[in-house]
Amino acid sequence: MDRAGVLWDAMAARAGWAGRHVLDVGCGTGFHLPHFAATARSVTGVEPNDALVAIARRRVRRLPTVTVLPGVAGQLPLADASVDVMHARWAYYFGPGCEPGLAELDRVMRRGGTAFVIDNDAERSTFGGWFRRGFPDVDPVAVARFWSVRGWSRDRLEIAWTFDSRADFEAVVRIELPTAVAGQVLAEHPEATGVDYAVNLWSRDY
Repeated sequence: MDRAGVLWDAMAARAGWAGRHVLDVGCGTGFHLPHFAATARSVTGVEPNDALVAIARRRVRRLPTVTVLPGVAGQLPLADASVDVMHARWAYYFGPGCEPGLAELDRVMRRGGTAFVIDNDAERSTFGGWFRRGFPDVDPVAVARFWSVRGWSRDRLEIAWTFDSRADFEAVVRIELPTAVAGQVLAEHPEATGVDYAVNLWSRDY
């Protein structure tokens, strides 16, 4: 779904994780954990949903450097100054409201570490238009201001959703958008199995 590894390449260019301690906040099913584990010294995934924690643990059961823990961004189960690279992909939603999680980053990040937050860029792309229709109360300008005034830098990237089947595409659209808007979008794009997608890669050095 990340065309040509655009996000991975952008993060690696900003701060690599080889030989370092990585934290994935809101790791979900652990999809990204093996990628980090290929070169990182250790990887910790933190996820609030117990069912997803179980799936993530099964995914990484043969990776001895990876640990998956239950927890939330505002109360991370990690020691002070223990993380070199933090990754949160669609886990810190919409900027405002994330202050407790950002305070925890101040506690767990090591000096010289880098944190990455990936979220939707609702100002661009076809999906950005769908997102604005589904969430009209989210002000993308206010979201960008939230991050920038706190010392985060933005890379604006183009990726894409691509699926092997229409059924998979429909399932994800229905997850990502409110029911009525998802139905409208799917009706407007009856043969689509993917969509262009703009994201913000926010980063901050500690």
